Amino acid sequence: MEFDEIIKRLKSVLSNNNTQKIYDKDIAAALGLEAQYFTVMKKRKKIPFREIAIFCNKKEISINWILFESN
Repeated sequence: MEFDEIIKRLKSVLSNNNTQKIYDKDIAAALGLEAQYFTVMKKRKKIPFREIAIFCNKKEISINWILFESN
Protein backbone atom coordinates (compact mmCIF):
# COMPACT_ATOMS: atom_id res chain seq x y z
CA MET A 1 0.00 0.00 0.00
CA GLU A 2 1.72 3.13 -1.25
CA PHE A 3 0.45 6.53 -0.15
CA ASP A 4 1.18 8.11 -3.54
CA GLU A 5 -0.66 5.39 -5.46
CA ILE A 6 -3.71 5.72 -3.23
CA ILE A 7 -3.75 9.48 -3.74
CA LYS A 8 -3.41 8.97 -7.48
CA ARG A 9 -6.51 6.75 -7.51
CA LEU A 10 -8.44 9.24 -5.36
CA LYS A 11 -7.52 11.97 -7.84
CA SER A 12 -8.82 9.88 -10.72
CA VAL A 13 -12.18 9.47 -8.95
CA LEU A 14 -12.41 13.17 -8.19
CA SER A 15 -11.52 14.24 -11.72
CA ASN A 16 -14.06 11.83 -13.20
CA ASN A 17 -11.24 10.61 -15.45
CA ASN A 18 -11.09 14.00 -17.17
CA THR A 19 -8.01 16.12 -17.56
CA GLN A 20 -9.17 18.35 -14.72
CA LYS A 21 -6.31 19.12 -12.33
CA ILE A 22 -6.97 17.95 -8.78
CA TYR A 23 -4.98 19.55 -5.98
CA ASP A 24 -4.19 18.35 -2.48
CA LYS A 25 -6.76 20.79 -1.08
CA ASP A 26 -9.40 19.09 -3.25
CA ILE A 27 -8.48 15.67 -1.89
CA ALA A 28 -8.49 17.02 1.66
CA ALA A 29 -11.96 18.51 1.16
CA ALA A 30 -13.29 15.28 -0.37
CA LEU A 31 -12.01 13.33 2.61
CA GLY A 32 -13.35 15.87 5.10
CA LEU A 33 -9.89 16.89 6.28
CA GLU A 34 -8.32 20.29 6.81
CA ALA A 35 -5.88 21.06 3.98
CA GLN A 36 -3.05 21.72 6.45
CA TYR A 37 -3.65 18.41 8.22
CA PHE A 38 -3.66 16.56 4.90
CA THR A 39 -0.33 18.20 4.04
CA VAL A 40 1.17 16.84 7.26
CA MET A 41 -0.25 13.38 6.54
CA LYS A 42 1.20 13.51 3.03
CA LYS A 43 4.66 14.41 4.32
CA ARG A 44 4.51 11.53 6.79
CA LYS A 45 2.92 9.18 4.19
CA LYS A 46 0.13 8.48 6.71
CA ILE A 47 -2.90 7.01 4.97
CA PRO A 48 -6.24 8.35 6.29
CA PHE A 49 -8.03 4.97 6.28
CA ARG A 50 -11.19 6.07 8.08
CA GLU A 51 -11.71 9.07 5.81
CA ILE A 52 -11.05 6.98 2.70
CA ALA A 53 -13.59 4.39 3.87
CA ILE A 54 -16.24 7.09 4.36
CA PHE A 55 -15.40 8.62 0.97
CA CYS A 56 -15.69 5.25 -0.79
CA ASN A 57 -19.01 4.55 0.89
CA LYS A 58 -20.43 7.91 -0.22
CA LYS A 59 -19.16 7.50 -3.79
CA GLU A 60 -20.16 3.82 -3.88
CA ILE A 61 -16.74 2.69 -5.04
CA SER A 62 -14.62 -0.20 -3.87
CA ILE A 63 -12.21 0.62 -1.08
CA ASN A 64 -10.18 -2.36 -2.29
CA TRP A 65 -9.61 -0.58 -5.58
CA ILE A 66 -8.52 2.63 -3.84
CA LEU A 67 -6.16 0.85 -1.44
CA PHE A 68 -4.94 -2.09 -3.50
CA GLU A 69 -6.01 -1.39 -7.11
CA SER A 70 -8.16 -4.50 -7.12
CA ASN A 71 -11.88 -5.19 -7.07
